[in-house]
Amino acid sequence: MNTDALLRFNCRKRCLPADGRLDDHWRGQQRKRRGVRVLVPDCFLVPPPEAKSADFDMWDYICSIPDRLGWGNGLRLLKGWVRASKDVPQDPSDLTCLTKNSDVKPGRVVVAGNWKVDDPVKVALKAAAPPPPRREKVKPYWKYLHEETRHNDKSLGEIDARVALLEKTLEEQRRVALLEKTLEEQRRVALLEKTLEEQRTLAEPPKEDLSQFFVPITAEDEMEVQDCLYGNGSSSKVLVLHEPSNIEVSREKIRCLRPHGWLNDEVINLYLELLKERGMREPKRFLKCHFFNTFFYKKLACGKTGYDYKSVKRWTTSRKLGYELIECDKIFVPVHQNVHWCLAIINMKAKTVQYLDSLGGDDLRVYEMLARYIVDEVKDKSNKEIDISSWTKESIDRIPLQENGWDCGMFMLKYIDFHSRGVGLSFGQEHMEYFRRRTAKEILRLRAD
Repeated sequence: MNTDALLRFNCRKRCLPADGRLDDHWRGQQRKRRGVRVLVPDCFLVPPPEAKSADFDMWDYICSIPDRLGWGNGLRLLKGWVRASKDVPQDPSDLTCLTKNSDVKPGRVVVAGNWKVDDPVKVALKAAAPPPPRREKVKPYWKYLHEETRHNDKSLGEIDARVALLEKTLEEQRRVALLEKTLEEQRRVALLEKTLEEQRTLAEPPKEDLSQFFVPITAEDEMEVQDCLYGNGSSSKVLVLHEPSNIEVSREKIRCLRPHGWLNDEVINLYLELLKERGMREPKRFLKCHFFNTFFYKKLACGKTGYDYKSVKRWTTSRKLGYELIECDKIFVPVHQNVHWCLAIINMKAKTVQYLDSLGGDDLRVYEMLARYIVDEVKDKSNKEIDISSWTKESIDRIPLQENGWDCGMFMLKYIDFHSRGVGLSFGQEHMEYFRRRTAKEILRLRAD
């Protein structure tokens, strides 16, 4: 054993066996490493001298090395040599070519890194190719923004002037828009007023000549009225007999038409019969109305339980009237409140129940009684159901009112007279004396004008 071998064996930590065999000695964790040192000749640890020649085929030489050490066909060994060389950087990642470009001959094969083999011609051409063009250096975006901001600095001084001009322009535009809006609203208001005036003109019925309500009494009629109201004679003498209703009016009864007199049932009922005949005589001039007498509401509302439809059920048969109440425009019901006369109107067209009191009062009980009555009456006579809940109850307060304690009956009769004509109540307390004398004249003539 040479000197180097002895040195290596002297470095072991345990003695060799007595028989000199090495099999049992190379056991444990360092067996492989120590075996490599002993079994691999030193000639494989360094490149051969011929490797310095350009004609040396390094690939063939490396491939001839036995791969008992697992060096990957010598590539690992080749990288170790390159690391040991002073001409090649330490720990190269790419062994594209181990020789200089001037030493490469066409057709030769050169070892390449990463387990690749390249044609030396391609390697030479690649080395001789001009370098790729340098990438143009791009200016940072912050520098671009900075230069742009400095460029805009010139217009900063003009901002105030532009803002002032813009505000002035906007103010002028607002003023013009406001003026146009005002003019447009004025035009709309004028047009609306004109339209309303036209509609009001069309909606309002032509004004009736009210002079017919205050026609002066002739001298002849005046003398006759004066005689029946203030003349001598028997107070029980019958002055008028209305045969259709069999109503008699004596001198005593008609004297209730004197000033300060309270109207009685005979005078009121006879005048209502005259109004009924007037409507039948001139149907185009007057509304179609029904006039109940002064006893109707007493019968209807004074039963044992208050409301008593059966007591007045036979008052409105078709045989007696010749028509049904549902066909009427208005139904007049005199209501006597102890010593005061009021009027209730059932408006079939407008679907309302109205209450007129010359003293400005109201009575909810009258509404309830008449509402129940019209439902029962229509169902009994016409076999129809009407929904009274949708009807309205009106207490008319804008009506002529009496200013004393005795003209309530006269006011009630004139309410009926004017409503049956379909005109407004255009009279007042100052006309009551005239209406008393005119009513007396019409009763004596048995004809209402």
